[in-house]
Amino acid sequence: MNKIDMKDFGLSERFINESNLYEKLIIGRVVSQDKDLYKVMTENGERRAQVSGKFRYNAAYLSDYPAVGDFVMLNENGDGNAVIHHVLTRKSAFVRKAAGTSNNEQVVAANIDTVFICMSLNNDFNLRRLERYIGVAWDSGAVPVVVLTKSDLCSNLEQMLSELETVALSVDVVITSSMKEDGFLSIKKYIVNGKTVAFIGSSGVGKTTLINKLTGKDLFETQETRSDDKGRHTTTKRELVVLPSGGIVIDTPGMRELGIESADLSRAFADIDELSGQCRFSDCTHTGEPGCAVREAIESGILPEERLTSYLKLKKEAGYDGLNSRQIENKKINEMFKSFGGIKNARKYIKNKNKK
Repeated sequence: MNKIDMKDFGLSERFINESNLYEKLIIGRVVSQDKDLYKVMTENGERRAQVSGKFRYNAAYLSDYPAVGDFVMLNENGDGNAVIHHVLTRKSAFVRKAAGTSNNEQVVAANIDTVFICMSLNNDFNLRRLERYIGVAWDSGAVPVVVLTKSDLCSNLEQMLSELETVALSVDVVITSSMKEDGFLSIKKYIVNGKTVAFIGSSGVGKTTLINKLTGKDLFETQETRSDDKGRHTTTKRELVVLPSGGIVIDTPGMRELGIESADLSRAFADIDELSGQCRFSDCTHTGEPGCAVREAIESGILPEERLTSYLKLKKEAGYDGLNSRQIENKKINEMFKSFGGIKNARKYIKNKNKK
């Protein structure tokens, strides 16, 4: 039986080195999930798997469980389901607040290199929603790219691009069309062998259509948008696919509303962050203090009022109210290692783990 080259699935030295800590287990990558069951690709082929009882007992948060894109350590039980014992340390993770919970988060996709934030050039075009996606994408550890779809339906492209420039700071923007055979070629330069791209965006914006064009076949089901130009939910679960030309893509269910658990506001709102450094007070809230450079920029027409409103809303939603940039970073680091009880305990854990 021919072995699967796991490097085609994104396996790198980083994960190989960590996997060596676990004897008698093999490494695999989660390609899909259906409730408590996972499909995992290993060098021996695709396996159905579930987490061990010990794993379930020790999992303190929803985000501790495997997600699509994760590299996991498992053992194979003949014809039965393989058993997942460990999730290897994620290099990146796109996280959203889990629906129906007040203090938990859901990993949408893990170990991604590039996040394609898809937004169609019709009624889905929404700068405030895009700000949310960009903030979460930068925070994930991956590089965001804004992908504008359905350009054939847009009659005022130049105006929309001009508006986009005020939001997509230091972010590449590419334009695609599903009506042209080569309408997807502009995104191919971001997809290379061994690298993972996740498609994120609202329902009906054309994420699945783009992936089908990249694979060269109708691998995933698509639907037409509704008569009101809003999307229909087609993708119901996340799935990882290796493209024939190399590179890995993850399709995700549409998310019109994205609950913020954490966001990199300093990069998503780099203009406001830069202006904040010019405010008279270091803890300026930009809501009425004297000498506020942000308010001055708004009054002079340099910064849109709506952008500050969006910034303050996301800052509050992410629990960053009253914190400066350094304090926000410390909070994010501690949140990242909260399952260990904080960054200090995480360092002890890693140190002890490396001794084994």
